[in-house]
Amino acid sequence: MTFFSKRYSVKIPSFISIMYCDKSRAILIKGPLNQKLLKLKVKLHIDKKQNLINVTKISFDNVSNRDKKLFKSLQGTTTSLIKQFIHEVSSKIYKKLNFVGVGYKAFSVKTDSLKLTKFKLGYSHDIFIKVFNNTDVNLYKSNILFISGNDFQDVSKLTSLIRSYKMPEPYKGKGILYENETIKLKEGKRI
Repeated sequence: MTFFSKRYSVKIPSFISIMYCDKSRAILIKGPLNQKLLKLKVKLHIDKKQNLINVTKISFDNVSNRDKKLFKSLQGTTTSLIKQFIHEVSSKIYKKLNFVGVGYKAFSVKTDSLKLTKFKLGYSHDIFIKVFNNTDVNLYKSNILFISGNDFQDVSKLTSLIRSYKMPEPYKGKGILYENETIKLKEGKRI
């Protein structure tokens, strides 16, 4: 019996199905919401009795001793990617944005083919953002925005794009903030 570190092992939930192929160097993770394919650079060992995926530091090709350190880091990266993909196929990912400031609002715009969101952020013009296909933007009131989807990267990308238009400033605390973010306010000039 081979011993594998707990750090590089992933528990497979009962509602997730895994398909692993050594020849194609890929793992397919299927869940109730979605399925994801991950191309691999290191080999995996799947224990069906204990429902575990163990990530090894053995590469698919012969590697020199100098490059073996690279595969030690790839072992951790592959483990975290598998955990993230299991989370993505089993549940929706969401992020919440709060608009803090007078007149900072968001509106959903209905068109035939595009999903657009309109923002009023104190500029002389309105800002329109196209929403990705596999993400949803829901408005609660007009100053709270929920962004949800199945892909963590798409949700994070859209959230950071919206936030980049009005970053929180440290003197008055106005701007677009994440759900549990607090701004430590600086003291202004004294006369």
